[in-house]
Amino acid sequence: MTRPGSAHLIETFLDMMSAERGAGANTLAAYRRDLLDFAGHADPGKARREDVRAFLTGLSSSGMAASTQARKLSALRQFYGFLYAEGIRSDDPTQTIAAPQARRALPKILSGDDLEAMLQAAAQDQSPEGLRLTLIVEMLYGGGLRVSELAGLRLAAVRSKEAFLRITGKGNKERLSPLSPAARIALDAYLAVREAFVPKHDKNNRYLFASRGVEGFLTRRRFHQLLKGLARKAGIDPAKVSPHVLRHAFATHLVEGGADLRSVQTLLGHADIATTQIYTHVARDHLSKVVRAAHPLAKPKIVKNGR
Repeated sequence: MTRPGSAHLIETFLDMMSAERGAGANTLAAYRRDLLDFAGHADPGKARREDVRAFLTGLSSSGMAASTQARKLSALRQFYGFLYAEGIRSDDPTQTIAAPQARRALPKILSGDDLEAMLQAAAQDQSPEGLRLTLIVEMLYGGGLRVSELAGLRLAAVRSKEAFLRITGKGNKERLSPLSPAARIALDAYLAVREAFVPKHDKNNRYLFASRGVEGFLTRRRFHQLLKGLARKAGIDPAKVSPHVLRHAFATHLVEGGADLRSVQTLLGHADIATTQIYTHVARDHLSKVVRAAHPLAKPKIVKNGR
């Protein structure tokens, strides 16, 4: 039950959010719900840090998602920041309280069989479009490139016969991306037909994946469309496939194969190895399933005669 004084404080805060910060109706409604929820637990005007902690603990125990808990804490931070600034309270009970951390979702990946099926489906089409699609899969999966990196890849970057490409990634940081023998074959085959995609008015087009579109290169959206179409052709659920999923598969299969995280971090262009570490969880989950399915000691024993 909301206390009369609490309702007044909440409405005063909401008036400020509307008048001074231009908060919309939906935002104000969300703040009101979260603050009234807390007011049913403790008096907002007198609540202590322990009350806030107990409130969050109760939310967690109820099974509420960490993201929703964090949103409610954010509403309380805004509310108490206002009360403190206005001199209504001499302290802020939300200080030093850490926001609940949502468990990072594991990335979707494709199996080696899925990738092989996609490559075989692409290889059946020897038209310029089919050769281009084969190269796209080889470079996304074989090199772990971001789709933005592939879209913006210049023709000059692939002219050499080196086994690596020089990629400019986030923050204009340069790294080397491997070009496998299969990718090199696919690249040479595509380069032989690349002119089919170069606009007549742009004969000096500098992009590897030239396009007649306004940008002059294949857009990220078009990469998504092409891969989903290939997935259907290969008998794979298109919802499972995207350029980023192929990048995840590249990293996960490397870790499963025994590659060290530092090497994978370098190949992906991650600034922080913590970002790369998620692939150890993916690989560990995969290996656990393999053990449970294949190892005789991991299978449940059948008890006979009540023993």
